[in-house]
Amino acid sequence: MISAGCDIGSTTAKAVILDQQTVLASAVIPARLDPVISAKEVMDLCLQKAGLSMDRLEKIVGTGYGQQQIPFVTRCESEITCHARGAFFHNPGTRMIIDIGGQDSKVIKLDDTGKVVQYSYNDKCAAGTGRFLEIMAEALGVSLEDMGEIGLTCREKLSISNQCVIFAETEVVSLVNEEKDVSDILNALFRAMAHRVSSQARTLFIENDVLMTGGVAKNVGVFQALGQSLGVTIKTPQGLDPQSNGALGAALLAQES
Repeated sequence: MISAGCDIGSTTAKAVILDQQTVLASAVIPARLDPVISAKEVMDLCLQKAGLSMDRLEKIVGTGYGQQQIPFVTRCESEITCHARGAFFHNPGTRMIIDIGGQDSKVIKLDDTGKVVQYSYNDKCAAGTGRFLEIMAEALGVSLEDMGEIGLTCREKLSISNQCVIFAETEVVSLVNEEKDVSDILNALFRAMAHRVSSQARTLFIENDVLMTGGVAKNVGVFQALGQSLGVTIKTPQGLDPQSNGALGAALLAQES
């Protein structure tokens, strides 16, 4: 049985195609304003990578911000359910998922069967999301892709006290005017962001087996800072873009229905 999952978020669109338990292809693209277009483009790309046509897909599950507007899905499932299923597939030992996307952050606790027992969802504030990093990258004149590595070369431990994006940006400008090194400023930003997300995670009680997903998982600076803030070793999905975890979970649920 060949199935697929399609996850339409606010900033990216993701798709995964499965044949039983084998990932045939995955794709991640920037989201369009129209979720219908996003869904079509990411699924077409994923099908192209797999060398398949749409009629080969027996079932497709949609999820994410734009799930109700995906025209070709069999049914839809919540982001929380899909992320849990995808994470448990990667590592059955996972007991906590921290997913940081472009516009939100989610913390999900699982039991030993992979069932969701608690979760926390933040989509009200940009702090603790990928948007926070985008704004700070622009303010400092560095690329979003390179900022994680740059922050690891820091030498002076600075502090960013404000959690609000607007006030944090003001602090960053002040540090630049003081001629502080960009790597030191970035490291301070990563620690501030990690503090925000770890505070969210602590509302559910920290587990030892933590899997980090979402686009921010690719930022090595935030990844390391979050592990240090939580006091645990964090993992990321192996062999799959961490942004595709929700789409993978959707594809797995499609197989199981």
